[in-house]
Amino acid sequence: MFLVALIWLAFSVGGALLNPALGGSAGSRLAEWARAHGGSGIVNWIENEWYSHHPPPIGGAVPKGEIRVPSGGVVTVKSSVPHLASPSPITPFASPAIAGEGQWSPVGRRVSGIPAVYETTLRPDKVHTSYVVGVAWMDTKLLHATLYSGSWIPGGGPYPDTAPIQTSAARTLVAAFNAGFLMDNANGGYYTNGKEQLPLRTGAASFVVYKDGSSDVVAWPYGRKVPADVASVRQNLDLLVQHGKPVPGLRANDTSKWGVTLGNAVYVWRSGLGVTADGALVYVGGPGLNITDLANLLVRAGAVRAMELDINTDWVNFASYLPSSSTGLATTSNGSLLLSSMTGTPGRYFASWWTRDFITMSAATSTSVGSK
Repeated sequence: MFLVALIWLAFSVGGALLNPALGGSAGSRLAEWARAHGGSGIVNWIENEWYSHHPPPIGGAVPKGEIRVPSGGVVTVKSSVPHLASPSPITPFASPAIAGEGQWSPVGRRVSGIPAVYETTLRPDKVHTSYVVGVAWMDTKLLHATLYSGSWIPGGGPYPDTAPIQTSAARTLVAAFNAGFLMDNANGGYYTNGKEQLPLRTGAASFVVYKDGSSDVVAWPYGRKVPADVASVRQNLDLLVQHGKPVPGLRANDTSKWGVTLGNAVYVWRSGLGVTADGALVYVGGPGLNITDLANLLVRAGAVRAMELDINTDWVNFASYLPSSSTGLATTSNGSLLLSSMTGTPGRYFASWWTRDFITMSAATSTSVGSK
């Protein structure tokens, strides 16, 4: 019996170590395997010990080239195609500002000749000045959202929209990014393809995709009764930003609610998604963030409502795609990460082994042209 157990263990762990869906490093893959087999307490203890001895550095200079100098800047658009006003620069937190900090650059496939995604980089606070985070702004009049489901998150399936992204969708794909926590930790539900995969919770922070491709970030008000115009709902914790401000009572060292999936660490890779007053989506992702940093960044980017998405080094990932022709295929080779330090590549969403849910933003019209 012992030999049988030992053989099973060897095959199980060995399979996990070879599975890229569990993370980019052997340590990450082993940790995910341990969590799935009842070892969360051990993993959390190890991670707590590591993070307690490796706090984020105070002060310091930004590595050369990490702050992106704007390429092209905000584009003046004269078009009858419905689109949102281009984003305003983000006022940096740290002073003096570094050249390019908080300034936007258009990225990815243009839609009807109009930039649909802008990105910028900046330091997250006045103290940890060697860290850089990325912000992406997405025009929801030019882009339609799709929630892609995975065999691990939320589980079940098969789903019509799941990795790998198919050729038909790659012809209009502009950007893709991570969704939220493992559902055991999300304190919320999941709805897609006309089915409630996991019970929706009233009041939960929710990324909602409507059947017309429009999207929003809301505190879910409907319980388990889903309106007829809703295509997908991905819930994750509670709202982080509401009425244009961080939610009351938010504390940097509150790890019980906002960071339990990484051993209750405070400063980790985090990501979040918000909606602005005019309906644009803003994504924030980067290293060395506590929960108040993430909320402040989302507010500074213009979010009136926002939610935390996934955390941990291996899961925070935002990619934009720039094919060489107007209807060219988005691929790994023409994808770019929001931050060069993000784990993985823009190709994870085209891989059949990718088991986590994610969100894509695609051209809402049939006319799209390449950006420079």
